[in-house]
Amino acid sequence: MQDEPVLDLAHLGHLELLTPKPDESLRFFIDVLGMTESGRQGESVYLRAWDDYERHSLKLTASRKPGMGHMAFRARSRQALERRVAALKDSGYDIGWTDGDLGHGPAFLCRDPDGHTIELYYETEWYVAPSELKPALKNQAQRFPARGVSVRRLDHLNCLASDIRANRIFYEDYLGCRLTEQIIQNDGVEAGMWMTLTNKSYDFAFTRDHTGTKGRFHHLTYALDSREDVLRAADIFLEAGVPIESGPHKHAVQQTFFLYVYEPGGNRVEVCNAGARLILAPDWKPIVWTEEERKKGQAWGMKTVESFHTYGTPPVDAVD
Repeated sequence: MQDEPVLDLAHLGHLELLTPKPDESLRFFIDVLGMTESGRQGESVYLRAWDDYERHSLKLTASRKPGMGHMAFRARSRQALERRVAALKDSGYDIGWTDGDLGHGPAFLCRDPDGHTIELYYETEWYVAPSELKPALKNQAQRFPARGVSVRRLDHLNCLASDIRANRIFYEDYLGCRLTEQIIQNDGVEAGMWMTLTNKSYDFAFTRDHTGTKGRFHHLTYALDSREDVLRAADIFLEAGVPIESGPHKHAVQQTFFLYVYEPGGNRVEVCNAGARLILAPDWKPIVWTEEERKKGQAWGMKTVESFHTYGTPPVDAVD
């Protein structure tokens, strides 16, 4: 009999993005992406999309090199958090408890096999909009900003890893994530994984780092309501002088309608419309993509640009 799935984690809550150009990066996220500042502490600024229910979904921190500081998942309850902590204790992946951060309570830190830092928490601060940002409809977190791209919510993130299989097993066994799609090469090596904690088709993805370097970051993604919004975003990026890497186009894996750009600090950012794909089946069987299928490119035949396979942060020559 198959083990009952672990459903202790609710969703991807936020991530910390590191930038060597904090002022320029901040202007990008506020003026171009249309996010709202919700706090400051030390070298960090906390930002939110207009329909995020928590105080922030992005922690932007000044650093000498770009990359991801940590990713954070909210547990479904205090008891669920304690169960994940118990599973991680003495596993070799555990780091320990912290007092929390601006906007959320105590958090347990761990690292995946590739070295990415993960924060698990439950207690959180629900966002309360000030009077000038109160929405007309009470079931909306914040007034629509009508500024720049006006991203709606944090959708997912993508990390690079030297060993996809080891990371997949970690996220399945210790965090209870479900695999929805993956890439397996002809030699049997796993080259990509897409995993979920919700009924979304994925909350995060990992793809193989061509350099073999550990712990690097690929991109973060904010969701928009429609494909037309993604097309409009391309015009907004063009007018703002933001470098567009790829898209607008449609992925084959997960069928996400995408557009990739670079923020001033050097990190890759995606805006997307994931469409109506939901994973409702409790016994979902992961979709496996072959090496030949992936060589065909994206859904409508566009070949993936080379930089998408080769660029990550921090750049390899900046890794300590």
